[in-house]
Amino acid sequence: MTTSPETADLNHAALRRFIGGANALPLDDRITLLKGLILGTAKELTPAEFDNLIAELLLKGERLYEALGHPGEGRATRLVMGERDLEGR
Repeated sequence: MTTSPETADLNHAALRRFIGGANALPLDDRITLLKGLILGTAKELTPAEFDNLIAELLLKGERLYEALGHPGEGRATRLVMGERDLEGR
């Protein structure tokens, strides 16, 4: 989890504890938790905002799979753009 001006006011320590606890759950439990979080989040977003969130999640997955497929090559050699690239950071 990276810090940027957009996320500077978040409680990163609490979020890391929550994420660590969630990641300790079995995969099926994590999937159920994720689905519940998505539904609760979608209720507070417009359809366009939700589409943008899903696009961000897809990008995260694509970046992960690309990195796993090219271990030790570093960020500069990746083809899939990251959040920093898209945000101009």
